[in-house]
Amino acid sequence: MKLFIADDEIDIREGIRCLLDWQELGFYICGEGKNGLDTLEQILRLHPDVVLMDIRMPKLSGLEVVKQAKEQGFQGKFIILSGYSDFSYAQEAIRYGVSCYLTKPIDEDELEKAVIETKNSIEEEQDAQKKLIQYRDKARSSIIQDILYNTASYEFLDYHDMMLESSVYQVVIYTNYNQESFQNTWNFAEILLLANKNNNSLDYLKIENQNVIILKGDYALKRFQELLENHIGHPQKGSPLDSLFLTYGQPVYSVEQIHSSYETACLLMNRRFFCHFNQHILGYHEMPEIPPYDTDILSSGNLYAQKITNYIQSGNRHMLSEVLNGLKDGLYHTNQEVPALKHFLADVMIQIKSAILHTYENLEILLPNNAAIIDTVEEKFYLYEILQFFQMQFELCINAIGSPTRESVIDGILLYIAHNYQENLKLGTLAELFGYNSSYLGKVFTKATGKNFNSYIDEVRIENSKKLLLEKKLKVYEVAQRVGYTNVDYYHKKFKKYVGISPAEYRKQAH
Repeated sequence: MKLFIADDEIDIREGIRCLLDWQELGFYICGEGKNGLDTLEQILRLHPDVVLMDIRMPKLSGLEVVKQAKEQGFQGKFIILSGYSDFSYAQEAIRYGVSCYLTKPIDEDELEKAVIETKNSIEEEQDAQKKLIQYRDKARSSIIQDILYNTASYEFLDYHDMMLESSVYQVVIYTNYNQESFQNTWNFAEILLLANKNNNSLDYLKIENQNVIILKGDYALKRFQELLENHIGHPQKGSPLDSLFLTYGQPVYSVEQIHSSYETACLLMNRRFFCHFNQHILGYHEMPEIPPYDTDILSSGNLYAQKITNYIQSGNRHMLSEVLNGLKDGLYHTNQEVPALKHFLADVMIQIKSAILHTYENLEILLPNNAAIIDTVEEKFYLYEILQFFQMQFELCINAIGSPTRESVIDGILLYIAHNYQENLKLGTLAELFGYNSSYLGKVFTKATGKNFNSYIDEVRIENSKKLLLEKKLKVYEVAQRVGYTNVDYYHKKFKKYVGISPAEYRKQAH
């Protein structure tokens, strides 16, 4: 603690310095005052914890120093030394908030006792203040949680006191991108605080293992969008941002509406199952409209199994791809929980396997057993992974039943690209999926389409991105992600190559 000594006699100041072992008592002397005015100026500047001061000094008396210092907000303690034992002086000193009043000559034991008691008093006040702050923060966190759950008593809340006054709010939830990781989630809230210059632009709390952020104000929302566009939407591989997955609700314009933004962010987090490859973000604009009949698809497993079995037997990859995309779309527009969807998908696959093996019992078709199918479906985190697993099994069946013609393979590949261009498509992957040598398939593909595989993919992606740009629902970086480009700069380069202008210019010219 800091100690300040004030007396107009230098000998007394020196004596006080040497009278006690201040360091052992937990003090260091931060300064000395030789008169009242000098003392007042220094203690207001140095903010000592304890001022040991003579009551009679030139320019300002000790009591006047106490009075003026308190009036100007000084929080330290005063111990007054006086050559007078008149009780009226002591009374006045106590009235001004002086901790202790000692008469000269100074008794060493009395001074040590007074200093220790004053120090203890300061520490008790500091502890009480810390507890008060902790209780206040805890109470505030509890109230904010009630706001998110929409159980708060809004009419009794002081938004200014709660530091919730703002023109706009938005809720963000974040977690690990790697769903298998048990490591602590990287602290995205700190990054946002730094981006917002550490001002009161957000609240962070953890609710049921969720990292929840409430953004407050236009500036905070703008900085968040800039981070999405420039860093999180296409993070550098291996960077901290590459380890994050986040969802965010719609902007709202009152404290009473914050819960709706939070509910949207929660729903999106639950819909992570539908994300595409390397997708790190789900925003409120990606929440589909769920029709009231969304449960119908879960009662149509037999129909899907029968259709897929028929197309496998006929080797019709065209319609097989159509059915799978219809299944994908139907599941996307449902509000059913992910475990129910996985159970449905495993059941469909088991029905298909049973039908194929029964029909072609004389053929050796190496399909996984039922337990392995269930385990594989359960361990997948994303729908696209499950459907890729299905496609591999279906291709095994088609190849075992009979070799397709070259024309049907190319048609099947083109249809597959049309529905899956947003995925990380590689010629080698498709060659394996359709049972062909990669080099041979490349030659056949170029001869049939007049373009090499990568150029064809780029053209399909650019054409689909043009449609999304005209809809004006997504930002340019979101369009890039939607059509399969994880790097927005690379998307700009490709778009300009095929269209001749930038995506932004294309959108502007079209309207």
